[in-house]
Amino acid sequence: MNSSPHPWQSQSAVNLGHWPTPLEKLPRLSAELGGPTIWLKRDDCSGLATGGNKTRKLEYLLADALAQDCDTVITFGAVQSNHARQTAAACAKLGLECHLLLSRQVPSQTPEYERGGNVLLGKLLGAHQHVLPADEAAAYSRTLSEKLQQQGRRVYRIPAGGSNAVGALGYSRAAAELLSQFQQCNIAPRHIVHASSSAGTQAGLLYGFAHLGATPDVLGINVYHPDPDSLQQRINTLLQQLTDAFGAPSGQPEVHINHAYIGAGYGLPTAETLAAIHMAASLEGLLFDPAYSGKALAALIDQINLGNFSGDDVVLIHTGGAAALNVYSWD
Repeated sequence: MNSSPHPWQSQSAVNLGHWPTPLEKLPRLSAELGGPTIWLKRDDCSGLATGGNKTRKLEYLLADALAQDCDTVITFGAVQSNHARQTAAACAKLGLECHLLLSRQVPSQTPEYERGGNVLLGKLLGAHQHVLPADEAAAYSRTLSEKLQQQGRRVYRIPAGGSNAVGALGYSRAAAELLSQFQQCNIAPRHIVHASSSAGTQAGLLYGFAHLGATPDVLGINVYHPDPDSLQQRINTLLQQLTDAFGAPSGQPEVHINHAYIGAGYGLPTAETLAAIHMAASLEGLLFDPAYSGKALAALIDQINLGNFSGDDVVLIHTGGAAALNVYSWD
């Protein structure tokens, strides 16, 4: 293992989360499925107004914003964006003005879809929320940035999901955290499963494990991209940006993606997703969301039933999202 500081150790970060998040064994769900022991990485317990995976990214992104003396943040997401809610919480904590550009990417599930869940929390957190059609977000962002700058604001723009090279470092650091927990629990999982959308979580993990000389299979479950190649390209681009900005890792990351569980599209749970959410709640007292980790959980369950996971242990990363459960229909 390289003894020199890793990129996530040398890059500045603000303290926003509760680390390390738990790595929790799920004995009842594991017994129900009759496969490997399932471990859950509880990044839904990361803090910031019900938690989630974006907290790790925001620690680096907002450190960068403060280093540039910015006082205003603009970021992007769908109407029920978990990233937007965590960005609003982080900005409130750091005293930054926050603008959330929320695009209508999902057919409304209930009358509360544009008012409840993450949207309600964003309002409570003091964010300026701009709800608009998806194809208007880019132009609106430029106009808003110009208006804020004319008012003397110093604007920092965060991409959707916080997924650029700086943000992805949060999950490179998470890779080191996971390896430490594996050692403590005396396990050596060969498979790590998570919902993959804006690609920062998967690229960050791959980059981090490669730096550390570790080779678990990081399997991203596509929950967003109708074209499978676009997620692959996003991950590859981020890995290259990480290498360009912070140096090449000692190992060569291998990108593994499964596109079989997206269903009718982003934010639209399948019947298997809803069944998986009910199973985890009834067997383990855990809450998963219908858009992200619920689909990853459904994929994990199906892959175990198909006999596709070898080894004694498998890890699922819970990226958060339960704050949006109440805006979905559960008939």
